[in-house]
Amino acid sequence: MPSAEQPGPAQREGGQVTRVAPEDEVEPAAIRLRAVADGVVALAGLSGLRGRDPETAVSAVAAAVEEAFAAGRHRVEAEVHADDTQARRVLQRAGLRPEGVSRGRGSTAEGAPVDLLRLARLADDPAPGEPGAFLGMLNATLPKKRVIAQGLVRDDQGRILLCELTYKREWDLPGGVVDPDESPRATLRRELEEEIGADLTVGDLLAVNWLPRYRQWEDALLLVFDLGVHPDITDGAELQASEIRAVHWVAPDRVGDHVAPYVARHLTSLVQDGARGVGTLLEDGIPPQP
Repeated sequence: MPSAEQPGPAQREGGQVTRVAPEDEVEPAAIRLRAVADGVVALAGLSGLRGRDPETAVSAVAAAVEEAFAAGRHRVEAEVHADDTQARRVLQRAGLRPEGVSRGRGSTAEGAPVDLLRLARLADDPAPGEPGAFLGMLNATLPKKRVIAQGLVRDDQGRILLCELTYKREWDLPGGVVDPDESPRATLRRELEEEIGADLTVGDLLAVNWLPRYRQWEDALLLVFDLGVHPDITDGAELQASEIRAVHWVAPDRVGDHVAPYVARHLTSLVQDGARGVGTLLEDGIPPQP
């Protein structure tokens, strides 16, 4: 079998690059390289890896990948059933990094739709075992949890500022999802400026609230910051028309009439129960039990 350092010969057939093994080699699987775009090939025939010795399977995939790079290709990709743990591990050990899931793009032998996981390796990615390869794979495979930054604004009567939104029925605190490479504090200041035209100092972190799955929204961490007392913030507020329909002052005991259940729970924990403090840890809006 060709090694990563000495790839075997190849022949092209109708846009497909097919590996040709010397006569004294035994192929562990009928792996093929299929051209899909300029400089890009896809690994095909991966079903032949099932049940093979893992080391042999990894060597076969690695050899095919290195062969593609030696031929001038810059990207090798593959798609496997999202629940095919064995194939995913083989591909990752050969240096292909997970890039995402295509929902319902594949099918079972019976024709039922299944999700496909796409993985890929670029020519300039560190090869397995080289410096940077392990951390690059970790970055691609570890969970990327959503982070939300919101702020608690009150008036001189203790009421809470809530935003009436255009894209969902429930009202919510001002704030939003933290963008990549953006700090939660920077997110909150940006969202305040965009949503209501306010430039407020972001104060103490009041709570870190883990949110479980809710409707179509997967789990996330919600950071709630203290924005202080600003009774005049609604006067002349410049609302972002695409997202904010109106802003309202709401008494703590009426918050549940307007917000989603998880928002009502964490605001109750922060305000109504007198449990508000700096750095409170919440799980689904409730302080975890010892």
